[in-house]
Amino acid sequence: MSAVATAVERSTGRVEDQGLLFEYTIKLVLFVGFFELVLYRLVSRLGMHISKIAAQHEWVGTIFQLLTSVGFALLNVVAIFVFLALVVLLVNRARAKGITGFNVVTIPSVALLLILTVSFLIVPPAMLGSIAYNVVTLIALTALMLEYLSQQQEWSKRVMGAVYYFGISGWLYYQIFSTAYGWMGVIAAPPFVYEANRLGEALMVLASILVFWAYGRGVSFRTRNRQQRRRAIWFSAVSAVVFFGLLFMDYFLGLYNPVLAHSIRKAGEGISWIFQMGMGYTFYLPFAFYVAGLLCWSYTVIRLVTMGRLAGYGLALMFIAGYALLFSSLTLMVVLGVMLMTLDRPKGAVTEQAAVTRPPLVGTQESLVGGQI
Repeated sequence: MSAVATAVERSTGRVEDQGLLFEYTIKLVLFVGFFELVLYRLVSRLGMHISKIAAQHEWVGTIFQLLTSVGFALLNVVAIFVFLALVVLLVNRARAKGITGFNVVTIPSVALLLILTVSFLIVPPAMLGSIAYNVVTLIALTALMLEYLSQQQEWSKRVMGAVYYFGISGWLYYQIFSTAYGWMGVIAAPPFVYEANRLGEALMVLASILVFWAYGRGVSFRTRNRQQRRRAIWFSAVSAVVFFGLLFMDYFLGLYNPVLAHSIRKAGEGISWIFQMGMGYTFYLPFAFYVAGLLCWSYTVIRLVTMGRLAGYGLALMFIAGYALLFSSLTLMVVLGVMLMTLDRPKGAVTEQAAVTRPPLVGTQESLVGGQI
């Protein structure tokens, strides 16, 4: 008798593995969420910034009003699709693993977050409701991030995940304690609330750069593939030129033409105001770091999404939501993104034992007393 062991490796890192409904839902979330970011949270703020031009040219104001209306409609659409995607993921989690392990915290906290979201649509939340919502969000993100970190074997992904978690936690800490102090009527500022907010923004920018280190494996100088090596050279050269050019642009422009440097500085303040209102980034760091994060994040996300990897969709949603989670849909988008990151992994090998009895070539007979005749 002999046993034959067969190891089957099934990948769960692709969006197609989660079913047709979820695949199209998550693609619509990414598509609609991106245009909502551009049209509502960014372009509408730009329209407020150029109000003088809109007053002189009526068609400019009309266009911005139209884009803002479309963006606001997309905000509601993306909220519906994010809600649907989270419901599908929760059902799949409960069926696959049950209420065990990290699901003991993840499933109830995310489900409670969805219930609170629907409830606050009916009854607007007061300060206490906002505190509860952010606390539940922090609990859900903590459980999901611990699950993600426990699954990863590479330090690059662990570091990226931890940096992102502490970055977004800076905003949640700021919101929870600021609202709690206001609810209790305390005039003094909460301890380290502004420092945590600033540190959180810096960590979010750092996480967007570390995304390339963790998942941007298509760019390497060590590969023997000439196309990949050429791609690595071009990407590194462009990134270095843009980074150092932006880093020292203000200094060199100040030496060359102080008036031009002042004009560009004012334009940069306008851009930072738009992103601060739309995504929560104050741009207190050098502008070059934000551009570096955008380049690293965009390259990695485009590469992973074209491969159909769940990590690409997760990273896209996590950073499209921005730093300041001003709407409940953005909070759910971050939770959905981190949940997708926990699904992007190769599933462990499943060993199936198949016992096959092979008859001997020459048959034998056994007597009742155990001897052979």
